[in-house]
Amino acid sequence: MPRSMSPEHRRELLRLAHAAVEAAVRGDAPPAWRRDDASLTAPGAAFVTLRERASGELRGCRGEVMAVRPLAESVIEGAVAAALDDPRFPPVREEEIPSLVFELSVLTPMRAVRPDEVEVPRHGVMISHRGRRGLLLPQVAPEQGWGRDELLAGVCRKAGLPSTAWRDAGARLEVFEAEVWGDADTAVP
Repeated sequence: MPRSMSPEHRRELLRLAHAAVEAAVRGDAPPAWRRDDASLTAPGAAFVTLRERASGELRGCRGEVMAVRPLAESVIEGAVAAALDDPRFPPVREEEIPSLVFELSVLTPMRAVRPDEVEVPRHGVMISHRGRRGLLLPQVAPEQGWGRDELLAGVCRKAGLPSTAWRDAGARLEVFEAEVWGDADTAVP
């Protein structure tokens, strides 16, 4: 079960994501954050998704799958990577920032599962196979209108594998849940 962030922490993490992108695009230092707040300093894994406000089209998505650093740092790093280091897109330019909407996904720990244990829309999925890895967040399947088999095929394609690779004996499937919110849900101070 995802941890439940308070409205205050949701707003703060979203503010940090916005501030991190603005700073990174300008070449400035990352934003400061409250290191005396246990919700921000506790280890956490997060993804930051950037979309174009007008079209809803993806503009960048990056993050971490393991909680190896404070949650606030995971959000900051994910935001910067989504803006500047998503290989599918050119780096975000400063003039684009006002036209972007942000979404945060705070992940639960991964756990290995069989394909029939994957639940849409509850689970995000990661596949590891043949030296490749792909991940889709829990919100992707419902956004695409996918069921379990389509989600599994999609995560295989994301990893650069054949869409049926999830059926291979050597494929490792892991699932996670996420608490998801963004600009549409939380006013940014």
